[in-house]
Amino acid sequence: MQLRCLDACGNLTCPRPLLGFHHRHHRLLRHSTVALPSPPPSDARVSTSSTISCARADGCDANTKGDRGAVRARRKENVWSVDNDLAARASVEEKKLLRRRKGRGRRTRSPVRRGEDSKVLVSGNMLMEIETVLQTQEPVIKPSWDTFASSVSGIWKGVGAVFSPFTGEMEPIGIGNQNENLYDCYTLSRIEKLTVEDHGSEIRRKTNWVVLNPFGETRKQIGGGQRNKDVIDSAPDLPAYETFDFKKSEALEEDVMRMEAGLVFFEDGSYSRGPVDIPVGKFDESKYFLSPTFKFEQCLVKGCHKRLRIVHTIEFNEGGSSIQIVRVAVFEEQWVSPANLHDGNDVICDLKPISQRKRTQPSELTGSWKVFEVSATPIFDDEETEVSSGLPYVYLCTETLKKRSLPESSLFFGEEEMLDMQDVTILWLPGGVTGYVDVNKDGVLSIGVGWYSDEGINLVMERDYATDGKLKEVRWKSEVKRRWNDPAPV
Repeated sequence: MQLRCLDACGNLTCPRPLLGFHHRHHRLLRHSTVALPSPPPSDARVSTSSTISCARADGCDANTKGDRGAVRARRKENVWSVDNDLAARASVEEKKLLRRRKGRGRRTRSPVRRGEDSKVLVSGNMLMEIETVLQTQEPVIKPSWDTFASSVSGIWKGVGAVFSPFTGEMEPIGIGNQNENLYDCYTLSRIEKLTVEDHGSEIRRKTNWVVLNPFGETRKQIGGGQRNKDVIDSAPDLPAYETFDFKKSEALEEDVMRMEAGLVFFEDGSYSRGPVDIPVGKFDESKYFLSPTFKFEQCLVKGCHKRLRIVHTIEFNEGGSSIQIVRVAVFEEQWVSPANLHDGNDVICDLKPISQRKRTQPSELTGSWKVFEVSATPIFDDEETEVSSGLPYVYLCTETLKKRSLPESSLFFGEEEMLDMQDVTILWLPGGVTGYVDVNKDGVLSIGVGWYSDEGINLVMERDYATDGKLKEVRWKSEVKRRWNDPAPV
């Protein structure tokens, strides 16, 4: 089976092996590889001595050949050298740990000046603090495979787009007949459960797509002030979903989902899919040309008939010490009919293209939230055994009251100053979507997605990997914003 991924180059014929999924084809963004600076060696010392230069009244420098030379201030003896050496070693270890961050250590310049109505596209991580524990952890029953397969099966109509993992800007996914870039796509997926003798049952998905919209994101046409409203009202009219014949359209992907080790699903049809183990360890320089690449697909369901899928494609270089985000693809889909009845062409798709949606801002996610969380923790055997058909998980639930604070840095793509992309963690995407890949101070790699709605509900899916590269935990959250004025219970 082959997968044709969305990216900026628009070339659908470039195959690339992809680890973790079944027979996929995958294409890389041309500008996505960024080299991280190497940390200083542990024995490196920084000189604190200062140099004082004197100049004579005749304009000649005193520090010339034949003169006395530079006058150097004597370095004061440090009586706490042992403590300083320990602190230096700790600092070096911390820098090595932080090198597991994704390869964003670069600075970029935007040529357009920010207007007063500019929107935040990327930001640092938002701080979550637990105010009150409403319910301690309790075990819950693992969802049934048959129930999950029934939830995801059917005909799904959807929209999709691809975004830069560095700036959060929308990127072209195809080329039109006049060599113009196209930014949006419509999708039609047929998902059905089939019985296979060797594997029991499996879920097969076939997706067809068409690309459109040479104008890009509507936000790009915004200038600022009163002119902003006028431009939004005159957004370009794109062809409706029903005007395309998907029977003649191109296949985007064909995929099979089984009871695989890295698949974690929940009772509402949400799921997180990816490898159960990522390569972390010593880097073999003789295999520098190998870049293990994995896809992390996370799906959130709203109201049983609408769902959001975000696919992160990530490279792990140098034994996992350098993480490069290759691409971020977003799909929102609407269930229209069962797969065995008809193709659902008579059902109107009311989903708006991604380019014509507004972006959620960090201020909308701040404040107190009532969070119901279900976590799934894998159980690994002591012996090194290859897991091919499922992995035992322990499901726990908890309920808390949390407070989310604004990120330390919020970057507006459009500023004239240089932007330090090393601090970028969260991508603020159109349609209330957020995506983030981050490494915390303990070295845990977290890949998460969020889906916020104006009703004050935020759905979250997070996938954590420990420092040894093994899957640590998968969390599904339903967050309800606290809108009343009463103080939080103590």
